[in-house]
Amino acid sequence: MTTGTTATDQPVTLAEAPLRQARNSAAFWAATGLSRGHEVIRRRGFLAVDGGARAGLRILIQESDLDTGEVAELSELARRAAGPVNAEDPFSSTDLNHLDLRSWQMPVMLRPPVSAPAPAPASVGAPALDVVRVERAEDLQAAELAVIEGFELTAFEPYRPGELFPAALIAQPGVDVFLARHEGTPAGACVRVVDDGLASHYWVATSPAFRSRGVGRAVMRASLADLAQLPATLTASKLGRPLYESLGYTVAAPSTWWASR
Repeated sequence: MTTGTTATDQPVTLAEAPLRQARNSAAFWAATGLSRGHEVIRRRGFLAVDGGARAGLRILIQESDLDTGEVAELSELARRAAGPVNAEDPFSSTDLNHLDLRSWQMPVMLRPPVSAPAPAPASVGAPALDVVRVERAEDLQAAELAVIEGFELTAFEPYRPGELFPAALIAQPGVDVFLARHEGTPAGACVRVVDDGLASHYWVATSPAFRSRGVGRAVMRASLADLAQLPATLTASKLGRPLYESLGYTVAAPSTWWASR
């Protein structure tokens, strides 16, 4: 992983966003796999992280033109997986219908460098939130729980501290975790990855008790505050897309996701 928070020489176009998102996702999941001690498999056309029965197998498509050998290899990895399978294709070009997986699409979005962060709109009744870049073990655990609860990650139950976010994760170059608290109570979290002059976000989560109260906006704004001069990509859920559009992101292309039924 190559990191950097300075502006790139050339702007990232909407057409380039899927490839840049693919590369950033690979950097994030490789860092996650290494921090967890999982097997990381690197090929020209994909990267896979095998996390066993609980964390499952994660496949990140890296090119739009996988050959038959690459498709056969990742298909065999999926068939042999001891846990749940998740595959991400930001190009929407690789057909995995032969595997017993459900599929859906979410947009890859691009935010160009900006002169300053977008102003935060006033929200009547919104809680006062304190957002920190995680450095302490207790904050990392709080962020981990917020993500598990927010995304309903039942595969990580019963809870084992450090399984989703091991301490080694925030020691990986370019990886930062942000935690939002309301009066000391964890309210939400996100992971930010800066690699090759581009930022992206993962696990943008809100604890159930704080949904629809501006937590996602707070953690996103905090994590973007020192990255105004960098382009940023992400893959947005249907619920998250309006938030990201309000922060300056534009839809670039559909990304196809596959997961165990």
